[in-house]
Parts: sequence; structure tokens; C-alpha cells
Amino acid sequence: MNPSQLQQIKQRYNIVGNCEALNHALDVALQVAPTDLSVLIVGESGVGKEIIPRLIHDNSPRSRGRYFAINCGSIPEGTIDSELFGHEKGSFTGAIGESEGYFGVANKGTIFLDEVGELPLATQARLLRVLETGEYIRVGGQEIRKTNVRIVAATNVNVRKAVSEGRFREDLYYRLNTIPIQMPPLRDRGEDILLLFRLFAMQMAEKYNIPRVTLSDEAKIVMMRYKWPGNVRQLKNITEQLSILTKEREISAETIKQYIPTDPESTQLATIPTAGGQHSYENEREMLYQILYELRANVGELRAEMNSLRKQLDDGTHHNTAVMADSGNHQLSTTQLVPTHHAADRTSRPTEEAEAEEIEDEETLNLSEVSRSTIEKALERNQGNRRKTADELGISDRTLYRKLKQYGLDHSY
Repeated sequence: MNPSQLQQIKQRYNIVGNCEALNHALDVALQVAPTDLSVLIVGESGVGKEIIPRLIHDNSPRSRGRYFAINCGSIPEGTIDSELFGHEKGSFTGAIGESEGYFGVANKGTIFLDEVGELPLATQARLLRVLETGEYIRVGGQEIRKTNVRIVAATNVNVRKAVSEGRFREDLYYRLNTIPIQMPPLRDRGEDILLLFRLFAMQMAEKYNIPRVTLSDEAKIVMMRYKWPGNVRQLKNITEQLSILTKEREISAETIKQYIPTDPESTQLATIPTAGGQHSYENEREMLYQILYELRANVGELRAEMNSLRKQLDDGTHHNTAVMADSGNHQLSTTQLVPTHHAADRTSRPTEEAEAEEIEDEETLNLSEVSRSTIEKALERNQGNRRKTADELGISDRTLYRKLKQYGLDHSY
């Protein structure tokens, strides 16, 4: 494409810029326009990818057909198949009538699928069939329908990475990527940044009848050095802000810095600054070691506090047991003075000793709960049968015998 043709295209579509990468993208778009080959436009968000499919459609034999631009990322996953391929009446809740879908309505035209990388895998399979055979089936239908549609797709994600992660079909990627077009980011377009600023400033001046803002030499340097993560869209937003919010019409470098982030990588993940201003994994390790050291110290303090509390509880248990022994109510077994965490030692003793200790423990738990009147009533209910009485009271025969002797009832029953 010669320079005059290229300039005419730029004027027709209001394209500003002279960088080589942009001119190459426009040249490829015009060469592929007369064909029906699928085109995949790749570029960051905000670089102006939507211009290319419109240019391709207008310069193709389908220019008299319908053109639809669809943002795949803005349509919910549950309804995107219906939006693209149509549906039958009653195929889902809310389907009160039939729908042709974009592929039915755009027959003999062009469909631009923006953010195609956001399509669900099931929808990708349907799209692949349309690309290969021109056939599709409505949601809830069985009839195979035909369509003759040119598909131009765009994405701002790394499709190859999405393929390797299983988020995008490899066969669909190669089918869409018949003709790839790479749109350059604004930071790589050099003085196009200043040309675009001037265009947006003129548009604001004409729209609101205000003097046009310009840039000082220092401000131009700041604009050229900035990375523009939001690309052309971000540049337009900042130009509009400057046009309305600043009183001076010549924008200084200090003013520019108030409207753009000082960190050119501000939209990326934060890195840990070092003395040299570069990212350092060694510095990260030092920070992690410090965190682990502090955590270890906290755990040590917590362990010391737990040991102190356990010691206090153990001392209190020994003291209470000694007081109960001195009260003279009943004689305690020496095993009751052993802390609970030594209970495992009992398993190594003879079975007879363990059983005796269980009896003594049972006596300790129940002696204080059994009164003379309770025993008498229980004996009456069981007609003097001591075994049944002991079972009813939840004590051993030995304990019942001691209580009977204590209350002078051992000769009555």
C-alpha cells in the first residue's frame, strides 16, 4: 500500500499515528479484507483493536452486509450460546420466543468477536464448528442451520498460554489465527503519543468551546517516558481531564505528574524496593527469615505460658487432693495423687492392681453422693438385695458395704 492510500485510510477512520508497527497492521488488514480468511487481532487493552475489523468489513465484498461487534467478556456464560447461535421457544426459562442469534442475523456479513479468549469451552466448540462448516444448532433445537459469516476476533490475553493451561481450544486458536494482526502498545509508538494528545485536546476544545491545551517541552518528555498501561484509552482520559480541570492552557511537567502515576509500572504487581532500585529475591528471603524468626519467638512465648498454666493446675490438683485426704471423710488411694498425664503408667501394672484402682476411683466419685436415706430407700425397693441396690446407686458392692457399716445398717439387711 502506497503512502497516499495509507493516508486516506487514516483520515477515513480517524487513525492518528505514523509508527511502523501501526502502518504494518493497517496494511495487513487491507490486504486480507477482500478474502474470507479469519483474522485474529492481538494487542493490549485500549490500543484500538476495534478499528481493524471495521476496516476489514468496509473494504470487503461483505461491506453491504451487516456488521456486529460483540464483546464476549460482557455476556454471561449462561446466555452467551443463546446470544450467538439463537434459541428455540421454551428452551430455557425466559425463552418466550425464538431467537435467530448473531450468526443467524449476520448471514453474509461480518461478526467481530472482541475478547474471544473469554469464551467458555463449550461455546468455543460451537464456534469451531461454524468456522469449519458454517453450521450451527440453536440452543434447545435439533435442526442444523447454515450461515455465511466472516469472523474477525480480538483478544488481549496470551492465547498460547491459555491453550497450554487448557482454557482455550488449540484447534480453535489455529482456525482463528489464519491471519494474525499485532496492534502495538502506545508506549512503543514514539511521537504518536503527542499526536494523539493534540487530537484529543482539539476534540475537547471544539466540543466544549474552550481554548485547546498544549504541552510544554518538559511535559512532552514526561508523556513520552510514561509507559501508558491503559494505552490510547488512558491517554484520552487524561487529556480530557487536563482540558477541563486545569486553568492554564499550557500544561507543565509538574501538572502532568499530578494526573499520571509517578510509577510507570503502577498497574503491575508491586515489587519490593531495594537499595539499587531493582527487584531482589535475596531481599525477599531476608524478609521471610525475619517473619519466621518472629513467629518462632511468639510460639516460644506461648509454650512458656502454657507450661506455666499447666504447672499451676497441677499444683492446685495436688493441694485440693491433700485437703480432701485430711478431712477424714474417707481414705484416698495413693493413685489419686498421680497427675493425669501419668495415667499411662497404669497399663504396665498387674491387672489386679488396675481393677482395685478403678474400684477406689469409683468409690471416690460416689461416696459423697450417697446418703443414709438414699441407701435405705434403695434397699427397700430391692427387698434388701445388696447387689441390686449397689447397681441402682451406681456404686460397687464394697462401697455399699462400707456405707452400711458407717450408718449402722449392716445388721439390718
